[in-house]
Amino acid sequence: MHTTLVSVATLASHIDDPSWLIVDCRFDLTNPSAGEAAFAATHIPGAIYAHLDRDLAGPVTPQTGRHPLPEPDVFAATLSRWGVTPTTQVVAYDADIGMYAARLWWMLRWVGHEQAAVLDGGFNAWTAAGLPTSNEIATREPHPFVARPNRDMWVDADELAQRVGDHAWRVLDARAPERFRGDIEPIDTVAGHVPGARNHPFALNVAGGRLAAPEELRRRFEASQEGVPDDRTIAMCGSGVTACHLLLAMEVAGKRGARLYPGSWSEWIRDPSRPVARG
Repeated sequence: MHTTLVSVATLASHIDDPSWLIVDCRFDLTNPSAGEAAFAATHIPGAIYAHLDRDLAGPVTPQTGRHPLPEPDVFAATLSRWGVTPTTQVVAYDADIGMYAARLWWMLRWVGHEQAAVLDGGFNAWTAAGLPTSNEIATREPHPFVARPNRDMWVDADELAQRVGDHAWRVLDARAPERFRGDIEPIDTVAGHVPGARNHPFALNVAGGRLAAPEELRRRFEASQEGVPDDRTIAMCGSGVTACHLLLAMEVAGKRGARLYPGSWSEWIRDPSRPVARG
């Protein structure tokens, strides 16, 4: 069972294994149709496509962030259509570093499916290895999926507000430093960060288009956590997507138990009474 990363060589050896499901998660926040178009043009043979907005997020409301979690039964219906069984090994990939694939990885674990991993290096690593691609659309036999959502894996805005000021907890914000500081804000309506959060850009997880070595990831997270335990660490970002990349990197580093704030910055700023810090 693979629960964090899968190499291109390992995936290639299982390309015809019906107990493995390959999911293409390529996406572009500035062009939401780009990933699906890229998938239609070429993808890993046998893969199906997961759209971030349609398949990996629920409806946006005036109270939510840009990518709220779907209701567990709605996500379970998606997994049922994909034919996910209790023994299915799911491998998610995107273009390269896994920032979108990690969202599916986290969501699968959230609803109780541990056999989920991300392709290290993504589609770029697959093609760089000279492995085959296809433009055929695969079909899967549907199978009922029963979600067992784990509420301990995430926090809401009220819980975040309580814990961000508690020195026994640490909130890590995965956005780029200039967005965290509030120097720029290309996506959301308010710039800045949650007061008390620590910036840990998801780019720190990456080396040469893949996740950095576990020992390097561990060193970097320990520097940001400053002694706060993993199960009292909360990851956030702009909309709850790249925060999952932090959680994947923590798992690769042997640091399990951190939580997600799914609404992240785009939800936090929906309520003007919530404080905002800059700098």
